[in-house]
Amino acid sequence: MSIFKTQEAAQEAKDMEAYAATMHEDFQFIMHLDNSSMDKEKTMEMFTFMMNSDDFVTHDSRCLYENDEAMVTHGVMSFPDGTKESVLAFMQIKDGQVIRMETGATLLP
Repeated sequence: MSIFKTQEAAQEAKDMEAYAATMHEDFQFIMHLDNSSMDKEKTMEMFTFMMNSDDFVTHDSRCLYENDEAMVTHGVMSFPDGTKESVLAFMQIKDGQVIRMETGATLLP
């Protein structure tokens, strides 16, 4: 199964262990807001909070490209303050897991 499909199924089931299993031990997440980075542990804390909250919703999530080296995804996220962002994510893949994720987003009207 593709990493994208595995992550989507894990999100739907709120199975954080299955989601974390798609991430490399040396995973780094680069935030589009301020170019800061988080390791796997901190990223999973954030993802767990977001996935378990009804205030964070991802709409129309889709995989634009995936192979053994990279994956590109797109979705629209709704946030607790009522804003929405169109989020594009690039993921570098190593040894069958995501080792680096970087996002870019545009605030939607």
